[in-house]
Amino acid sequence: MGEESLGRLEEALGYAFHDRVLLTHALTHSSRRPELSYSNERLEFLGDAILGCAVSETLYRRFPHYAEGALTKIKSIVVSRTSLARTARQLDLGAHLIVAKGVAQPAGAEGVDTLPPSLIANAFEAVVAAVYLDGGWEPAKDFVARHMQEQIERACQAAATSNSKSTLQELAQRRLGSTPTYRVASETGPDHVKQFDVVTVIGEKTYGIGHGATKKEAEQMAAELTLTMLQEKPLEDPLFPAQ
Repeated sequence: MGEESLGRLEEALGYAFHDRVLLTHALTHSSRRPELSYSNERLEFLGDAILGCAVSETLYRRFPHYAEGALTKIKSIVVSRTSLARTARQLDLGAHLIVAKGVAQPAGAEGVDTLPPSLIANAFEAVVAAVYLDGGWEPAKDFVARHMQEQIERACQAAATSNSKSTLQELAQRRLGSTPTYRVASETGPDHVKQFDVVTVIGEKTYGIGHGATKKEAEQMAAELTLTMLQEKPLEDPLFPAQ
């Protein structure tokens, strides 16, 4: 790969390598190993660990009141092959990969690469490792946080929608030894278009009120609102007593 091409990629990555050999190795698929005698497999191995650690630290610092289970669920979405492949494609990493003929079909009519998601996801991990070896932990962590920000936002939204009740339950049990319950405050409308208002109760205190066409939907909203309330005023709430 030419220096000009590497320069364009560095600009997209937002990181200038001191040793561009590392970047070249990170971009080299195992299908080229027979002729080049190297590939990105070892870098991929290292990058997987660095990526996981960087995402974990980012989530740990960003969500100081999230329980372990909630953080684990968000992390699993962020570091999934789907998320990594999406990030790699946003960086147009596929256009710079060094692969053998036949590994992928030519780009489609719109210029989108047709490389397997797993292949470009692995290449992204290898690039993370290359940044780490070239610049150290802080540049690698910043690189991950910057380029995975959109995936973190997506994962947080998905987790908030699907796991609010379980997240709140784990948090309440860990901090108070109390399990949240949900009380129907009101039901309105005829049976076929009924609306429920549900309030979250922890101990003897009531929190967020959720609305929905089903009790389950209203409970999820109530749990999500309760989490938001507690995170906004953590020290004023009994779930987050001052140390």
